[in-house]
Amino acid sequence: MENAPIQESKNLKARIISGSVVLLSGSGLATAISFAYNVAVARLLGPGAFGNATAVYTLLIIISAVTLSFQIVSAKIVAQQSTLEGKYAVYRDFHRASWVCGILVGSLLIAFRAGISQYLNLPGPVLVELLAMGAAFYVPLGTRRGYIQGACGFQRLAKNLVLEGVIRLCGSLLLVLLGLGVRGVIAANAAAVAGTWFAAAPIVANRIPSPLRSGYMLRESLQAMVFFAGQVLINNCGIVLVKHFFLLREAGLYAAVAMVGRVIFTFAQAVPNSMFPLVAGTSEEERKNLEVITTSLLLVLGIGGVLALALRLAPAGIWTAFFGAEFAIPGPYGLPYLMSLFAVTTVLYSLSVVLITYEMSYKIANTSWVQLAFSGIVIAGICRFHSSLREVIWVQLVLMITLFVVVALPFLINPLTSTDSLGLEAEPGALRILRRVSEDEVIAEFLKSDFHNPAFRDYQETLHGLVASPDTTDDTENAKRRALLFLRHRSLWKELPNDTAWYELEMRPSDLVQVRVFPRAHWRKLGDGSFAILKIAEQVRKDLATVEDAFTAKIESIQRRIQTEDASLGAVILIGVNAGEPVTALDGNHRLVAAMLTGPGGLTRLRFLCGLSPRMEECCWYNTNLTTLFRYGKNVVRHIARDPEAELMRLLQMQG
Repeated sequence: MENAPIQESKNLKARIISGSVVLLSGSGLATAISFAYNVAVARLLGPGAFGNATAVYTLLIIISAVTLSFQIVSAKIVAQQSTLEGKYAVYRDFHRASWVCGILVGSLLIAFRAGISQYLNLPGPVLVELLAMGAAFYVPLGTRRGYIQGACGFQRLAKNLVLEGVIRLCGSLLLVLLGLGVRGVIAANAAAVAGTWFAAAPIVANRIPSPLRSGYMLRESLQAMVFFAGQVLINNCGIVLVKHFFLLREAGLYAAVAMVGRVIFTFAQAVPNSMFPLVAGTSEEERKNLEVITTSLLLVLGIGGVLALALRLAPAGIWTAFFGAEFAIPGPYGLPYLMSLFAVTTVLYSLSVVLITYEMSYKIANTSWVQLAFSGIVIAGICRFHSSLREVIWVQLVLMITLFVVVALPFLINPLTSTDSLGLEAEPGALRILRRVSEDEVIAEFLKSDFHNPAFRDYQETLHGLVASPDTTDDTENAKRRALLFLRHRSLWKELPNDTAWYELEMRPSDLVQVRVFPRAHWRKLGDGSFAILKIAEQVRKDLATVEDAFTAKIESIQRRIQTEDASLGAVILIGVNAGEPVTALDGNHRLVAAMLTGPGGLTRLRFLCGLSPRMEECCWYNTNLTTLFRYGKNVVRHIARDPEAELMRLLQMQG
């Protein structure tokens, strides 16, 4: 059995490679068609008109932040459903919402068409109007592709990508030859989006209610929006800004260079596109092996590295033969140099995308916000440094190197965390549940360990018996203890999901790998970015030998109590999603660390109570990010008028 996780990881790696090959084949054909489309349109229209067509198409790609958000969320939740009917049910809800967004996006483009046309120096607003029609279909197309991706229908997804390229190429050639020029190209792009939306329709007869909750959908959608907003800005802000700052010919040249970046990014995206639904549908145990993420990074590096090298070695005459003599750039910094430099930039960014999407596949990834911040820095950098096309690309290259280092650091640091010096095993498994307990019993234990706090000074003498010897079968006592706890911890307790179920656990040394401390106060300094209890305990063990302060004195005091058999230490209260996922110590951090440092037998002196809820990711005590903190702030405001002390006095007066 000990080899099972390794075997599962190998199977996952094999499935990622297989899916990547299928998508890479489809992406390769679609990219070849896209390359032919760009070459043909560039030759037929010339640099100026080609720059206009590319700028308008870039608007469609910017809109893809919304499209791809629906796609990745749809892919994730579809992959997490175990039945075909369940997959269709969650898709159906997202598809309806995506149509609302698609119509809204199209309407906004129509409303602001004059301003957009003026900023991009377009010949008229009609190009934006044509784009708006395609945008209405583009957002729902993302949801349909997400359903296919989440169901691991990689072959069908690849065919859909190819179909879009074929319609775009053939439609553009036909309409340009008919004399419609740039308008014909944009109309063909809109038709390609609508055509592939019809082709991607799923066929499922049975209908069941969707299992999704609005809070879950909101969190996942926000994460996806943040991620793709950053991605779209990084990939396309250069084209828009160059179109604004440079003359028409230079904008067309940069459009040709950026086209190469899009080709490489499209190829590289085959890897995270296949990895994402496979990792999302697996257990934490299968994700433990770093071979999965390493394989994905090597695939992207191999694909991008080969293409970047080929571009650097390609003679300049190839590009003038493809695009026309007007695309020639004299000197050492011609198209081969600019294209290869842009290719390296795209490869580095693609590696960052692999790391971010890997995290997003199984949790809310804060690195999405990091990427969004970098997109703003890229825009500011280009606005500040744009004396030449070469300088614009160098700005992006330096920032993409920095972004990759930032998002890669957690993957480099975590494997270096050692827990051997504590003498504890680090092989996780499902926590062993002993029995179900009531919330009243948990509150009684929580209050018992915290009643010494000065916040309870006025009640420590009169209500000592209520806390020290609780009768959890007495509803009146339970109500008093709840009101007493809320004097100090109302905002903390009310943040827990309403469906939280409480259990008593057996905590074995091997289970500690799943435990995290509550990230507050002194624990933040100890963790240094990690709140794993094993790492925290190791740092405390070092501090006990070198530092004398109030914190270490408290740990040593608890250790002495643990060694006294008649000492009452109270329960450690944990929260989590389920018994197989990580849990956070809501109360009892000091006691738990002291018990660990006392030795494996120290854990037996503690009682462990754990609250489990599938919605625990919404709680900021378990998963701290901007979304959960905003939810916490909203709840604090909602309950601010409540007076727990008045409630306690009312209960005490009722007793007389």
